[in-house]
Amino acid sequence: MNMNMNSWIIIIDERRAGGMLDAAQKLGGEVVAAVVGPRALADTIAGLGFDRVLCFETAEGVPAEAYAAQVAEAAEAAAPRLVLASDAPVGRMLIGAVAAKLNAALIGAVRALAADGERIVVSRSTAEGKVLEDVEVQSALAVIYDGEDMEVSSTQPTPVELIPVVDPGLTLRLIETIEAGEDSAGLLTAARVVGVGLGIGSKDNLKLIEELAEAMHAETACTLPVCDDMRWFTSHSVVGSSHNQIAPDLYIALGISGQPQHMSGIRDAKVVVAVNNDPEARIFKNCDYGILGDLNKIVPALARAFKTIG
Repeated sequence: MNMNMNSWIIIIDERRAGGMLDAAQKLGGEVVAAVVGPRALADTIAGLGFDRVLCFETAEGVPAEAYAAQVAEAAEAAAPRLVLASDAPVGRMLIGAVAAKLNAALIGAVRALAADGERIVVSRSTAEGKVLEDVEVQSALAVIYDGEDMEVSSTQPTPVELIPVVDPGLTLRLIETIEAGEDSAGLLTAARVVGVGLGIGSKDNLKLIEELAEAMHAETACTLPVCDDMRWFTSHSVVGSSHNQIAPDLYIALGISGQPQHMSGIRDAKVVVAVNNDPEARIFKNCDYGILGDLNKIVPALARAFKTIG
């Protein structure tokens, strides 16, 4: 049986759109962006280099999930071999509906894709990111992408095709938006973040971190053990695969070993700086800049530098 390698990428925001496009293009088929959201989002996605951009424009006050059945029916008609979505909650819900309609295998935590004849080889992470395993799939496939993002662009924007949608009626309606908490809201949008791990030593050293964060005009985050075991922060401040996923311009990790669970939460950070006194710390293999030394000396020096540059 000669199966196509065409792909659909379900997009509900810009996060990892470039990474998913790059992963799908490696399979060699047509790559279609299925944007479920406002027209403005589709116009942005049109500049990335997709072969086609479909826009399922949502009505004001209607969640994207309300259009799941219509997106799934359109996907069934197109019959792509592969469907991708990010790990955002709405994306996971939509791809679940599409996978059911296509009778496709559904795999999560996917880092990379490759074609092997008519088979697709999926590299996915397991054991909280500590293990990578390859899975071979011969049928239609739906994956939740958790790989690296990519900066991609096209010199010629792809025309946006508006897909007629039916008003889902009162099936789902947005009635109220409530912030989960000021700490979490600020952390999710911050341009600069200071992360705290168990390696900072005692709770007394938090004063140094607070001074650095103030000098940087940054939010403060922490690893899960700092919250659950030490009780130094609330869960709103935890960054990792089970909590907040952040994308600051600058992330400074202080005394953080670099376990996969935490690193997954900062994968979209533009620049990661690690400060640790352990030369074997795992984070030094996953950062842009590493500083080996005593936090009590390095953190005050960083604070002075940021006060100078603003």
